[in-house]
Amino acid sequence: MVILLLVSLIAVLLFLQLPLFGSLPKEQDALKISASPNYKDGRFQNLSPTPDLTEGASFYKVLFDFLFQKSKRNRPGHRLPSMKTDLLQVSKQMDFMVWMGHSSYFLQLDGKTILVDPVFSGSASPLWFTTKSFPGSDRYVVDDLPIIDFLFISHDHWDHLDYQTIKKIRPKVKRVVTGLGVGAHLKRWGYKETDIVEKDWYEEVQLEEDFKVIFTPGRHFSGRSFRRNKSLWTSFVIQTPSYKIFLGGDSGYDSHFASIGSDYGPFDLAFLECGQYNSSWKYIHMMPEEVIQAGLDLKAEHVMIVHWAKFSLALHDWDEPIIRVLKESKRKGIKLIHPMIGESVALNNMLPGKEWWN
Repeated sequence: MVILLLVSLIAVLLFLQLPLFGSLPKEQDALKISASPNYKDGRFQNLSPTPDLTEGASFYKVLFDFLFQKSKRNRPGHRLPSMKTDLLQVSKQMDFMVWMGHSSYFLQLDGKTILVDPVFSGSASPLWFTTKSFPGSDRYVVDDLPIIDFLFISHDHWDHLDYQTIKKIRPKVKRVVTGLGVGAHLKRWGYKETDIVEKDWYEEVQLEEDFKVIFTPGRHFSGRSFRRNKSLWTSFVIQTPSYKIFLGGDSGYDSHFASIGSDYGPFDLAFLECGQYNSSWKYIHMMPEEVIQAGLDLKAEHVMIVHWAKFSLALHDWDEPIIRVLKESKRKGIKLIHPMIGESVALNNMLPGKEWWN
């Protein structure tokens, strides 16, 4: 028995050394990280106290619920309807967005191409046979993409930073924009340090003339293995000659949305996560009704919800996020857009879209 346990431990340690787990920041990056006002006691911190689990919830109860209490409709019982926009043929003069399922989406703004948190491998896990994507949600592969001016990575979780996709897409990416510490993963995977823009909350970078990004807070956590919060999770404010866009990443609800709205709003469009939530971890993922309040706090004219319809990482019905957030958007009078996966949405005429999940 002791030998078996020892062999198992060695196997796990060797597995954790594989490239897909990325790397911790090296000495030069670690010095910059340690100087961050958001880095304390050896890890990045949220602006507000943020326990992983809600008061009264326990790890064992959450584990039990995942094993035995998942909704019978946690995954769709059919292939999801979807479309495929030919991104290689769209005019550079067109400003549009395409949602690729979960938190992956493509934007073309004022002639620049932007890709956010692409996950095209079919799985959101280090074990490819687990956390599989829903049938119909994988419409895009790397070959479908044009040259990417800016690749935005919100944080290093598996459903946002996909090793296979990031490796394959490297020849097409001009610059990566991400939070402190995430660059260590990218450099291990072959990206040049000079091509990575890696900043702290409230830092601003002029990416191109009249094209600026501001790194803004989220309320979440990071980590690809057992070491957590060694890199920074972040949201982004993008300002171009024609648009102001908020890329929300993952975040629980908090006062930072109102602060960002006051300092940088109003926004033409805000991408906000809605999905993979539960009352047991409500501080790190928003409940659907909170998403609409966050949109109001941000002073967003339109809200697009992401983080759903591709992977099952919680207990709720697969389509519950859109049903609840749509109901709340109508109640509070905010414009919610809900395109089908792969559907092109013109940014100068953002229409809600069909209720394709019904």
